Amino acid sequence: MARIQCNVISYTLKRTVDINVILPSVSIPESLFDDECHHDYTHKYPVVYLLHGFGNNHAQWCGYSNVELYAEERKIAIVMISGENKNYLNQEQDMFYDFIENELIEYIEGVFPISSRKEDRFIAGLSMGGFGALYHGLKNTDKYSAIGAFSPAIQMRDVDVDLFKELDKSDANIPIYITCGNKDFLYELNLKFVDALKQKRVEYTWISEEGYEHEWRFWDLAIERFLDWIDRKDYYKNTKRKV
Repeated sequence: MARIQCNVISYTLKRTVDINVILPSVSIPESLFDDECHHDYTHKYPVVYLLHGFGNNHAQWCGYSNVELYAEERKIAIVMISGENKNYLNQEQDMFYDFIENELIEYIEGVFPISSRKEDRFIAGLSMGGFGALYHGLKNTDKYSAIGAFSPAIQMRDVDVDLFKELDKSDANIPIYITCGNKDFLYELNLKFVDALKQKRVEYTWISEEGYEHEWRFWDLAIERFLDWIDRKDYYKNTKRKV
C-alpha cells in the first residue's frame, strides 16, 4: 500500500491544499512470495473521491477507518482532500466546487496511474461530505458513475443549496448508495431524501442501520460496503486480495 501525502499549490484556490492519495501497490506477502512484483502500472486504477465531514480534514478517513485496507484489498485508489468547512461549494474566493471538478481530477489523473474513464470514477463522503458527494454527483453525471452518501447532511446550515431542488434539476442518471444509522440526528432528513429519490425514480440503494448514531464505527462499515457495491468495469474488478 502507498499512502501519498501531497501539499499542492492550487491555481483555483490560489493557495496550497492538502491531499491524501491511497494507491494500491505491492503488498508484503506479494513481495515475499511473488517473483513477478513490479511498479509498472500497465492498467490504471479506478478511483473514489472521498469527502470528509464538518470539522475534519484530509487525514480523518485514514485515521478513524480502515479505508486503506479496504482499498488495498480491492485495488482501488482513494483521494481525500482537505475541504475545510466549505461544504465543497464555491464561496467567495474559496472556490472548492471548481477546485474539485476542474483542477483536482486533472491533477490526480495527470500525476498518478488513475483512470480517466467515467466508469472508473466515483464520489462519496460522510455527513458534510455526503452532502458534497450528492451535490457534485448530481450536477456532474457525465463525470461520475456512482455516488456514496453516508449519513449525509441533506440540509446544511447557512448554505444556499437545496439538494431536493438539485435532484429535481438533475437528470439523476447515476446510481446512489445512501445509508444512515437509525439513531442519527440526520435520519429523518435522510428518509425524506430517499423518498424523493423514489419519486424521481432514481436508481438507488438505501441502507438503514440499526443502533448507529453519527459515528465513525458506522462510516467504517459504510465505506467498505460502498466499495463492494459499486459496479466496477476496470481491469481489477472482483479483486479481493490478502494484504
